[in-house]
Amino acid sequence: MFLKNLITTSTKSYSEQIDRLRDEIENADAIMIGAGAGMSASAGFTYDGERFEKNFVDFRKKYGFSDMYSGGFYPYDSLEEYWAWWSKHIYINRYDIKPGRPYTKLLKLVKDKNYFVLTTNVDHQFQLAGFDKKRLFYTQGDYGLWQCSKACCNKTYDNEKTVRQMVAEQKNLKIPSELIPKCPVCGAPMTMNLRCDNSFVQDEGWYLAANRYEDFIRRYKGMRILFLELGVGANTPVIIKYPFWQMTAQNKRATYACINDGEAICPKELEKQAICINADISDVLADLY
Repeated sequence: MFLKNLITTSTKSYSEQIDRLRDEIENADAIMIGAGAGMSASAGFTYDGERFEKNFVDFRKKYGFSDMYSGGFYPYDSLEEYWAWWSKHIYINRYDIKPGRPYTKLLKLVKDKNYFVLTTNVDHQFQLAGFDKKRLFYTQGDYGLWQCSKACCNKTYDNEKTVRQMVAEQKNLKIPSELIPKCPVCGAPMTMNLRCDNSFVQDEGWYLAANRYEDFIRRYKGMRILFLELGVGANTPVIIKYPFWQMTAQNKRATYACINDGEAICPKELEKQAICINADISDVLADLY
């Protein structure tokens, strides 16, 4: 019902939108945060360009891909090569990293509020920044978790210790064969716990977080709730963007706010309830704070 008449509310001045959003943050009964890849991009955690060249030039020269996304889908000839890539990818984006500026700024804004975070990001930035883990639902997985490649059971496994060892011991873009992780249940090779096909494992922690998200939405239904969308693009709109639009439309006391440089839009039906700011997320959060 919404897709035919998408608009932006950015015709209002930037300062007006900031003032209105600040008021909503301060006075909302609850803040439902939805964060996508643009949030980490605003923090400088890009998957191509200088950051890719700095960390993966040897992989680019051998395999020819030019960004981290491509490296994740490359058909490597062996598991030794596959895990050489993935261990370094995980290490760079999950363990050898500090919390980004937009994450720390956001926490300062909402830490004393009734908030919950729904995110498609898998880089652990919310936890690193200090967000309460019980207020987080990362729907698409986590770089810090492995699962059975055959999804033989609904279990995931922390990988930090082995990933660090893989990075330290790999040579010629291969890890030692003895470090190849295998499922302790069935013996099949492990794989990343990332939602890329129907084999994605939703473990006990995933379901607990999903239930907490549903409870949060149910608890504040009909109340003054701010749906704050940060850096959500068009790749997976059914997880955050479309539900936020729908829940805002169903509650006249709700406000939908979208911060996304160049992509801040909303349905025309929500114009009076929406705040769309086409600017860098990190800068906007700093101005709000």
